[in-house]
Amino acid sequence: MSEIENSQNGKLNIWLPFLFAVVLAGGMYVGSQLNPAPQLIIQTDGIDPAEFSKIGNGRIEDLLRFIEARYVDEVNSDELIEKAIGEIISELDPHSSYIPVSQVERINDELEGNFDGVGIEFIILDDTIVVVAPIAGGPSEDAGILAGDKIVEINDSTAVGGETDVRELVNKLRGQAGSEVKVGVKRGKGKLVKSFKIKREPIPIFSVDVGYMINESTGFIKVNRFSATTYREFMEEVEELKEKGMEDLIVDLRQNPGGYLREATKMLSQLFPDKGKLLVYTEGRTVRRNEYKSTGLTHFAIGKVAILIDEGSASASEIVAGAVQDWDRGVVIGRRSFGKGLVQEQLDLNDGSALRLTVARYFTPSDRLIQKSYDDKSAYSSDIINRYQGGELLNKDSIQQSDTTQFFTKLEKRVVFGGGGITPDVFIPLDTTYLNDTYISLRQVLPQYIYRYAKDNANLLKEIPLEKLRYDFVVDENMLNDFMKFGEANGAKVDLKDFDRIKDNVKLLLKARLARNLFKEDGFYTIWNDSDEVVKAALGALKKENPLAEYDE
Repeated sequence: MSEIENSQNGKLNIWLPFLFAVVLAGGMYVGSQLNPAPQLIIQTDGIDPAEFSKIGNGRIEDLLRFIEARYVDEVNSDELIEKAIGEIISELDPHSSYIPVSQVERINDELEGNFDGVGIEFIILDDTIVVVAPIAGGPSEDAGILAGDKIVEINDSTAVGGETDVRELVNKLRGQAGSEVKVGVKRGKGKLVKSFKIKREPIPIFSVDVGYMINESTGFIKVNRFSATTYREFMEEVEELKEKGMEDLIVDLRQNPGGYLREATKMLSQLFPDKGKLLVYTEGRTVRRNEYKSTGLTHFAIGKVAILIDEGSASASEIVAGAVQDWDRGVVIGRRSFGKGLVQEQLDLNDGSALRLTVARYFTPSDRLIQKSYDDKSAYSSDIINRYQGGELLNKDSIQQSDTTQFFTKLEKRVVFGGGGITPDVFIPLDTTYLNDTYISLRQVLPQYIYRYAKDNANLLKEIPLEKLRYDFVVDENMLNDFMKFGEANGAKVDLKDFDRIKDNVKLLLKARLARNLFKEDGFYTIWNDSDEVVKAALGALKKENPLAEYDE
């Protein structure tokens, strides 16, 4: 785990069991440490909060005044207000939300692409924070923090214990840029606690996980959200890949919950060399139709395109997939996307809290509204589970189109649908192996195991290049059994029959996470994508002269 990863909940959200856990816990909306809810945000100066006082002829204000003045018992007015706001918002759509003061900064940080902190990657090992690596050039590295250091104190308070709250620790390490935090560190086998003062600095939250050449002519870019820095990050990766010979491009938007509309359209525009192509338009009761078109100012020539989506791809991700599909610009591969076609505007309230209010709908170039029905909010929140139980995630023929209105792509006139996400051109079923209870349980202890393995085998791994790790390194039975024993010793529940069935998947996961430990995200995705059926399908489609030819209706 890392300080960054805690704000992003890691960059490895491609594991579907985690998605299901998130959905079961509370739909696609996330609170503190998970991905933000599927969002499409427009940036605005907002509305004067004083205008809100006119709503309802002041009845809400009168009600609160009477309660405070005459109610028999003492009441907490702030709590009453929070509950009242929650009840009001619950009567709207599923994506309008109230953001308490305590969460505003964190949520804004995620979308703006940075936060203030100390800049370390860490895991919790034996109830102790262990530094995996200080971020290069960050404040912890400058202060002298090293990989393997154990942080046992933060501001003279213990940071060790079985009930360690990771979120609380992260909050202690974070703080205003320029402020200092004191940490006590144990290094090596010594018992001496060494103190360091670390001056907090802005730490970037990257929205692009990785960009690398997946073969001699095809680039792969994974975008985890659309923050204020996404377009810049994307273009930096494209530039680097073009220098390495990239002709075609795979853009992975799986588990991307959305973000800023403008960043999505700027990135999307780079896939369309012609000026004036409609990419998306928004329209609402008080919001006039606003069209976003390609600029024609492409910086690099990009050939064939494949967009990867799944049930966790929402909002801005669906705009990208929808425009590529509607203009027959590339092939969309994976599973039906989330189905979120609403646009939010964030309005600041007087006390520092904020209202994220749905103000418009967005439509793809073929005039599709991809928002799924939310008349039944309970069904809406459990939609992905229902898709799984109904067989949709396993069989394309089980996809239920809530709106059977036919729309047609712009060039090849292929039939497409709205009313419930983007249906891919090429369907790839869910690998249910990753829903195995033993697999999920072992995954939870994986970071600790990989850290120890890399430490114990440092000499062996020190000089190994990524390509050698990719092709020559084998997770043998000894390593597999060692991991299983480690997992059981650290609380993982291992069923031997289950373990035997998922053995190959566990081997892949071990190798990929080891590669990440050594080579960051480049290492992980290089290994993982070699066995990813969605990526394999994308590579197969891009080999064809016309990737869409066999998918014409």
